Amino acid sequence: MYHYDEYDRALVAERVAQFRDQISRRLSGELSEEEFLPLRLQNGLYLQRHAYMLRVAIPYGTLSADQLRALASVARDFDRGYGHFTTRQNIQFNWIELEQVGDILARLAAVDMHAIQTSGNCVRNISTDAFAGVAADELLDPRPLAEILRQWSTVNPEFLYLPRKFKIALCSASEDRAAVMMHDIGLYLYRDGAGEMLFDVMVGGGLGRTPILSQPIRKALPWQHLLSYVEAVLRVYNRHGRRDNKYKARIKILVKALGIEAFAREVEAEWEHIKDGPAELTRAEYERVAASFQPPAYPPQPAVDLAFGSALARDAGFARWVQRNTHAHKQPGYVSVTLSTKPGAAMPPGDVTAAQMEQIAQMAERFGFGEIRIAHEQNLVLPDVAKTDLYALWQQACAFGLATPNIGLLTDVIACPGGDYCALANAKSIPVAQAIQQRFADPELLQDLGEISLNISGCMNACGHHHIGNIGILGVDKNGSEWYQLTIGGAQGKHSALGKVIGPAFSAEDVPEVIAQLAEVYRAQRQGEERFVDTVERIGLAPFKARVYPPQETRA
Repeated sequence: MYHYDEYDRALVAERVAQFRDQISRRLSGELSEEEFLPLRLQNGLYLQRHAYMLRVAIPYGTLSADQLRALASVARDFDRGYGHFTTRQNIQFNWIELEQVGDILARLAAVDMHAIQTSGNCVRNISTDAFAGVAADELLDPRPLAEILRQWSTVNPEFLYLPRKFKIALCSASEDRAAVMMHDIGLYLYRDGAGEMLFDVMVGGGLGRTPILSQPIRKALPWQHLLSYVEAVLRVYNRHGRRDNKYKARIKILVKALGIEAFAREVEAEWEHIKDGPAELTRAEYERVAASFQPPAYPPQPAVDLAFGSALARDAGFARWVQRNTHAHKQPGYVSVTLSTKPGAAMPPGDVTAAQMEQIAQMAERFGFGEIRIAHEQNLVLPDVAKTDLYALWQQACAFGLATPNIGLLTDVIACPGGDYCALANAKSIPVAQAIQQRFADPELLQDLGEISLNISGCMNACGHHHIGNIGILGVDKNGSEWYQLTIGGAQGKHSALGKVIGPAFSAEDVPEVIAQLAEVYRAQRQGEERFVDTVERIGLAPFKARVYPPQETRA
């Protein structure tokens, strides 16, 4: 993984000192809350329903064991013993005292971490596939170019005051596990027949109150022009994006208003001025950064592991976990392991305790090379695990509540913090997620239902990405009461789709049973191994609506 150089460390240290002084002036009253607001947002600090929330960046979702231990220490010493991993590979602490933020940031800086640009109208954390560098279906390792984008966008003075926040994601595998099409800029990286790295560039994606999937703006962009082309897109957006209405300020609105062809012409005209300038990447610069992402020295593994096969045969729980929670690896004899943060009602989705973080760090060192990834689905990944170690790892993960075999299943719920914490939320997300997880606690039923993504957002800002869940749940306020609107048919990946609303909203108490009825329609209608989302596409919404809305029933 990438290690900071002297410039990175100097920048982060200076920002810690600067923000510590700003905090001091706020506490003394020298700065009003209105004056302090843009300063704290530049450092990832929000004022939420109960306390300050600090969002810490995890660039492209990669952590070292020592960094995870530092996050555990923050959770234990400054929060209530846990942190919340998000869909964009950040971590949030929800119970922060303003007086302590300078100390927290200093502790993070000591392990090359920070909260810079995790909020504000700027380029946010660069995200990618949690299995980058190790996935068997990977075309190219996107992390070096993700790191180059991180360095370019961090405190880039031209793009610190954009019309709205700006999100970039990269993917370079057969399967898109980075939700590229719901980002402001999405980048698909691959090689052509001559071996040259190229990008297909997507633009104008985003969820929120106006969900739009991104559109292709340029095919086969040579990698040397990555920064200059992204810069051209941002310049056009910065120049023409709306600043009069925050709800109309995202680039997706501009692209929709202009049309993708007109927007592309603007970008191409801008790019002509800068494409061969200083932002052009050189081979030497790429190789300098890529040197940090060389694969570890994998010890060879036996072609046949009798102990592993025996464990699979004698222990059904282990076999189920291996089936659901391991992912094919480039290196023979190795897999990547997903540690589920979704044990059911015991813990909100995405929340991990300090003790669990420390155990995961220890497992990353014992069973891997000291590296951890954060997945878009709010789970944690150990990227390099020898199959011979899987049984011992599983036993340890079981002991710490991290071995729920539900990856990709209905209880692998994506959920935002919702009304329990977030000042913007209209409704709670966590209790609904936990009630659904409890309703589908039967592992046999869960396995029978197969792959179903279920995403919950507590408001239109869609931090839970409900639009792209096979089943999406949106919390809404109706006359002071919390209700939940359901969509079905959403999907992420290279065949992304936005879910469609099935009808009037439900009460929180009704939601688990409504989900169960939708699942029953699927079980009755599916053909062969057809997935839920494919059944929805084939038969449409009508059979599902008919089941959950009896004709005579009147709803709010």
